[in-house]
Amino acid sequence: MSWRDRLQRVTARAQELSDRMAAGNLDAQEFTALSKEYADISPIVEKIEAFQSAEQERADLEELLADKSTDAEMREMAREEANDLKERLPEIEHQLQLMLLPKDEADARNVIIEIRAGTGGDEAALFAGDLYRMYQKYAALNGWRMEAIDISENDIGGYSQIVASISGGDVYARMKYESGVHRVQRVPVTESGGRIHTSAATVAVLPEAEEVDIHIDEKDLRVDTYRSQGAGGQHVNTTDSAVRITHMPSGIVVQCQDEKSQHKNRAKAMKVLMARLYEHERERQESERAADRKGQVGSGDRSERIRTYNFPQGRVTDHRINLTLYKLDKVLEGEALDEVLDALILEEQSARLAALSEDAA
Repeated sequence: MSWRDRLQRVTARAQELSDRMAAGNLDAQEFTALSKEYADISPIVEKIEAFQSAEQERADLEELLADKSTDAEMREMAREEANDLKERLPEIEHQLQLMLLPKDEADARNVIIEIRAGTGGDEAALFAGDLYRMYQKYAALNGWRMEAIDISENDIGGYSQIVASISGGDVYARMKYESGVHRVQRVPVTESGGRIHTSAATVAVLPEAEEVDIHIDEKDLRVDTYRSQGAGGQHVNTTDSAVRITHMPSGIVVQCQDEKSQHKNRAKAMKVLMARLYEHERERQESERAADRKGQVGSGDRSERIRTYNFPQGRVTDHRINLTLYKLDKVLEGEALDEVLDALILEEQSARLAALSEDAA
């Protein structure tokens, strides 16, 4: 299907939605669902109308210029307007094509983010903490809420594992690009010889699942409780409030010890479990869809090294798009992270547009 055919389909769907809502024979649930779809589709319809209007205006101007009876002054004005439209139309068309790209239904969701120290011992654990603080600051800058679920801290202030939730507007749409292996190159605080070490931490970003997405049977769960512990094995409290949940069919194990209430810890752990099961199902479906797809840009495999943070040179390099910024401090403060994410989003959009063009051909 060509992209112009999709324009007609979107316009027809908008009219159908409008007619059905105007008919007044819908129950509240149906009306809400149709209203949401209509609200989502309306900006696209407005852009289609702007594009079609610009095309019609160009056709009118060309007709005017082709008419030999058009006087010189009118012809000059028409030529200037035609040149202006020649520059504007491709941009309107590009914006419209981006709006027509299939949406990832998970983009609007909150996320569960898991940060784990990789190779590098204590230095990797310290770097995991740096990434956690970077995401905390980035979340604050975006007006999102970041809440710890499970944190395993070591004696020197590093973290072997951090699990947290981030909630807000379109969190997954941006944070999904953070999944992968993050590498750091710097002189560790424990290094007396001043040698640069390379360490790594892995980040997994999972869209939060809703109850309608995943059904979990209680009989498939084993729930264990234990005492919460902090760095060095010190007890955070003296009751068995920490919760570990094992989903026996999949073997997935989640835990939470951040809250003093066992009930709250269980609720948080279940949220993580649902997110992991939902992501597993999404990956299975995506693998099936991508089995015969050509020319994918970035597999999204979490085993990939996606980014390097080089402290001696003050640079951050994202290897997926060969982007290097000499703004390490600002990236770690969350301030310049958007520069990386915007570039990744643009690259993905370009690849998807190219794929759609190939399909249409």
